[in-house]
Amino acid sequence: MTIAIRCQDLRKRYDNKVDAVSGIDLEVGVSQCFGLLGPNGAGKTTTVEILEGLLEPTSGEVEVLGRRWREPGAHLRERLGITLQETRFSEKLTVRETLRLFKSFYRKSQDLTQVLDSVSLIDKATTLVAKLSGGQKQRLAVACALVGSPEILFLDEPTTGLDPQSRRQVWDIVRRFQTQGGTVLLTTHYMDEAERLCDQVAIVDHGKVIARGSPRALIHSLGGDHVVEFSVAANAAGELDQARMLAIPSAIQCRREGELHQLTVREAHVAIPALLELLRRDHYELSSLTTRHASLEDVFVNLTGRHLRDD
Repeated sequence: MTIAIRCQDLRKRYDNKVDAVSGIDLEVGVSQCFGLLGPNGAGKTTTVEILEGLLEPTSGEVEVLGRRWREPGAHLRERLGITLQETRFSEKLTVRETLRLFKSFYRKSQDLTQVLDSVSLIDKATTLVAKLSGGQKQRLAVACALVGSPEILFLDEPTTGLDPQSRRQVWDIVRRFQTQGGTVLLTTHYMDEAERLCDQVAIVDHGKVIARGSPRALIHSLGGDHVVEFSVAANAAGELDQARMLAIPSAIQCRREGELHQLTVREAHVAIPALLELLRRDHYELSSLTTRHASLEDVFVNLTGRHLRDD
């Protein structure tokens, strides 16, 4: 695998006391979509800004497209497309004028109409930025990152705050860029986004990588592909015995969150009848029961004992 981005023992300390990044190692292959996952404050943005050449690391090595940032960076910067967590545009410019401004920063660039069409903004070309919705502004930010024909696209929380339709539009843009040979590094705390887009992910917490691999491999590491979530009536006597639930055929893990019990299982069709029989035999009245596929969120909870949203 040809490596597009590599960092080794990356560290960033602020005021000689706050470690935002604590020894991160990463390798991102050419044409991969790689996700940095974790809660707010985990160190994702700091790591990406170092990789982009926007921040100096306290220590560690960074190599992007075979070059290091200590070398003259102008040539390397023109090979990158960057979308920050929040991009502020001049609201008095139109969409096309904004994109033309960004196009002027690059010696090699794409046709404006082609880029606008690729992000579904062709019908907004003459619209003032001030008149755009949040999702349209985010797509404009991605267009500005794409207009220089980058080899690597950095996306920092690209869909935070967007409605479901706008999120999927951004996902489509990322997929098209990757299928054309581009490399993508994105940060997100939406685990469904990472599962849909990323070939490889690294879960970051407190400035350290606590797990890495493909989404499928990390989910498989839980030992079960399904989660059975259920609750029982409040007037049921006594607490459910977790040891007995773990004895249910194909059960792997059991945890409780408030009134909700979560049973990770290999085969839902085997576990559910046994669970229902256990509840019936012990005189528990079932209030709710749902099943779903295990997710990267479950991996994070298993590793840290908390949800991403808790942060």
